[in-house]
Amino acid sequence: MQAIIMAGGKGSRLRPLTDELPKPLVKIIDKPVMEYVILNLAKAGVRDIAVTVGYKGEMIMDYFKDGSRFGVDLTYYSESEPLGTAGGVKAARDFICEDFFVLSADGLCNIDLKDFGEYHKKTGKIAGIAVKRLTDARGFGLVKCRNGIITSFLEKPAIKCSGWVNTGIYAFKEGIFDIIPDGFCDFSYDVFPLLSGDMAAYKGQFFWSDIGTLPKYYSTNEYVCTHPTNFGLRLEYSY
Repeated sequence: MQAIIMAGGKGSRLRPLTDELPKPLVKIIDKPVMEYVILNLAKAGVRDIAVTVGYKGEMIMDYFKDGSRFGVDLTYYSESEPLGTAGGVKAARDFICEDFFVLSADGLCNIDLKDFGEYHKKTGKIAGIAVKRLTDARGFGLVKCRNGIITSFLEKPAIKCSGWVNTGIYAFKEGIFDIIPDGFCDFSYDVFPLLSGDMAAYKGQFFWSDIGTLPKYYSTNEYVCTHPTNFGLRLEYSY
């Protein structure tokens, strides 16, 4: 499989950390969060990766360059204006020639992408969405499933509730490009409502954090400190 990494966001809720850096370059312990995303793709055997960039995109391209030192091949697509999650992915349509993953550059996750990819192909659905069960789903897209098939979404519920949420980690068939509208569009609002019955939920066991706020960012760093092997790290402590 191939992959597209979405790296165009501003990360305004992480200021002042993102005043000088794009969110994908904000560090978790010792490396930018996007580096974890790339290394996890490489671990799954995914080498052919497109990266959509926007805000301070030149810094991202300067750090990762062609991707060779991470064991991958990176191709960049710059957005002169925001295109939304789905619009940005469609802008890289000419890059894709097989089933592919879509991941955010600013979320930390140790999902088994090889297993997710195999599950996606087995279901035969045009889209697979990695979902995570949270006790408080406020601020996230809540996913309703029946027999592994996604039946509906509830975007960012206002009251506290538990359930499976959309992690923004997807697997698609090439045919998704024929469904994504032209111009600015978002997967949750503009694309997924068109895919009723053709989306499967992947419920593997994995850690996931969107590091969307400062408290979330610091708690994620703490989690990685206490579970370093889950992210391929070896930390030594002196007391």
